[in-house]
Amino acid sequence: MDNELTKKLSGFIVNSILKQPTRTLLLTEPLISSGLIDSFSLVDLAVFVEEELGVHIDDSELNSSTFDNLEQLVDLIKARYSE
Repeated sequence: MDNELTKKLSGFIVNSILKQPTRTLLLTEPLISSGLIDSFSLVDLAVFVEEELGVHIDDSELNSSTFDNLEQLVDLIKARYSE
């Protein structure tokens, strides 16, 4: 499941947000704190997670301490699936 989630999230980020389909994101590569994703793109990512993966993301979670890399995002989604 982790691998599938990572592929879906990474695919969305590189294709729809970064518009760099050949780019590879590392699991721990900073997205927000590095400036790779801005606040507008962060909202797009949260909407993708909610609509495509069926996981609600609280506004308070849209920050670099909980949402800064693929690993954190996958962990957050898995936690929601187990609730």
